[in-house]
Amino acid sequence: MTRLDTLVRAAVDLTGYRLGLPQVAGALTMVPVHGPERPGIVPPRSGLKLNRVVGYGNVELHNGAPSGVAIVPLHIGYIQEGAQNHALCSAALMGAGETRLFEDACCVQAAQGGYLQGRDQWFFVLPVELRAKALALRGKPGYSKLWQDISTVNGRYGLPARGHLEQILTRKRAVLTQFRSRLELLPGQLGALFFVGEKFAGLEIAPDPRFFAEMWMPLVCFAYGVAAWRAEPPRPEPESFAVRDLAELRAELTRSREHHIERLGSWMPADTAMNTVEQERYLDLRLHTLTGAQLAGQVVTEHDRPIYASLFAVH
Repeated sequence: MTRLDTLVRAAVDLTGYRLGLPQVAGALTMVPVHGPERPGIVPPRSGLKLNRVVGYGNVELHNGAPSGVAIVPLHIGYIQEGAQNHALCSAALMGAGETRLFEDACCVQAAQGGYLQGRDQWFFVLPVELRAKALALRGKPGYSKLWQDISTVNGRYGLPARGHLEQILTRKRAVLTQFRSRLELLPGQLGALFFVGEKFAGLEIAPDPRFFAEMWMPLVCFAYGVAAWRAEPPRPEPESFAVRDLAELRAELTRSREHHIERLGSWMPADTAMNTVEQERYLDLRLHTLTGAQLAGQVVTEHDRPIYASLFAVH
C-alpha cells in the first residue's frame, strides 16, 4: 500500500496511514485508508443521540455510552420529525453521559414544511460545497446563516433557489445512494480520500473501522456524492484488456488501479499550508481547526497523533 503522508501534505502527522487501491463510481473516486486504530471512541450513530432541537439554531446532543469519549463528527446534520433540521458548524468532544447544547447550529430549512424523512435516514454530513462556509460560521449566532449558501448550491443544481437542503438530500436521494452501492467499504477500513473528477474533495479518518462504518453512508452519499452527482461524466466505454485467462485479467486490473493511484498526486491541491487553532480539549484529546487557501477542516489529536480528521477542499 502507498503511504498516505507521501500523497497528502497537511499540517497533521499522517505517519502510519496507508492507501488501498482506488475505487471509481462515475465522477467520484474513493481511496481506502487503513492505519492505526484508537479503540474506545464512541461512534456517532450508535452512541450519540439527538436529544432535541431547542428552537431555531439550538441542537442538544447526548453521549449515551456508559464509557468513552464521543467525537461529534464535523458538519453532521440531524433529522427530526416535526422540527426544523439542523447541521453543526464544528466537531466536538463529549464525555460519557454528557448532554450538550450547541447554540451555533445552522438551520437547513428556510421555512416550515418539506421535512426530511427520519424513518430511514438518521443523519447526514453537509455537502462539500457548503463545508468551508459552515466551518467559518462556527461560534456565530444566527440559525439562518447558511440559507443563502444553500440557496446558491440549489440554484447551481437546477433546483429552486431556496435555503432548503432537503431539495437535494431527499429529492435526489435515489441517485445519491447509488454511490454507497457502487463503492465498497473494506474490512478494517477507517478512512478514505475522496476525489470529484480529477480534483481533491476530502480526507476523512476515523478512530477505528466501526466509527468509519457508521460515517460511510453520510460521507459517500451526501458530503461527497452530491458534488460527484453534479459532475457525473457521460458513461465511458468499458476498459478492455488483452488477456487469456482470469489470472491475467486480475493482474491487468491491479496494474490499472496502481496506475490510477499514481495519478492522484497531480489531483492534490498545490497549496496545502494551513493555520492551526486549538478549538477545545477533553483529557488528552485536542480538537484543532485548520484553515488554508485550498484546504480546511478539523482534526482530533491524542499526544500529537491524529485519531480523527475531516479535511476538505475549499470551494
